[in-house]
Amino acid sequence: MSLVRLNIKGISYSQTQSGAYALVLSEEDGERTLPIIIGAFEAQSIAIALEKEIKPPRPLTHDLFKSFADRFNITIKQVIIHKLVDGVFYSSLICECDKLEEIIDARTSDAIALATRFNAPIFTFENILDKAGIILKIKDETKLAKSKFKMEDLVTDIIEESTSFSDESIKELHKQLDKAVNNEDYELAAKIRDEISKREKK
Repeated sequence: MSLVRLNIKGISYSQTQSGAYALVLSEEDGERTLPIIIGAFEAQSIAIALEKEIKPPRPLTHDLFKSFADRFNITIKQVIIHKLVDGVFYSSLICECDKLEEIIDARTSDAIALATRFNAPIFTFENILDKAGIILKIKDETKLAKSKFKMEDLVTDIIEESTSFSDESIKELHKQLDKAVNNEDYELAAKIRDEISKREKK
């Protein structure tokens, strides 16, 4: 069976499962997309890896795995989503160490979170895309673009409470941003950065 390369198209709030997110992968040379339901933690981890602007002061779980692998010269060469059973996607990490290749089973959300850190390509089989792939219409594309989040949107998607920064100066906001990052409160950090971005655009 032929492999099809996938790219991360976006992450949006799941309309079908409360508290979950939809990771949307798109085939590199085609129009089909593969939506995968993932948890909030994995969504945040993938978003942090893609955003690259807010650096955690201490490693997250997937960052720790990357550091561990680097220390022992282990590389993730690629991720393959190889099976779909009852709506659940199964994935494998293709790893290499000392020129020896190993295949490790992994949850798809974890596999993709690691792929973003290793810059590893993501593949699936043609029959899986045939079975679960969909073609987004223009209306769906617009909806995804609006619901897709990066780090600055994590607060509105994961945390419901709102905090007003209208009385804070830019200088004070930068101090609060540094403090939030140091305290590993990434949701708050994202919202503060969003407020800073809004003011700087004015």
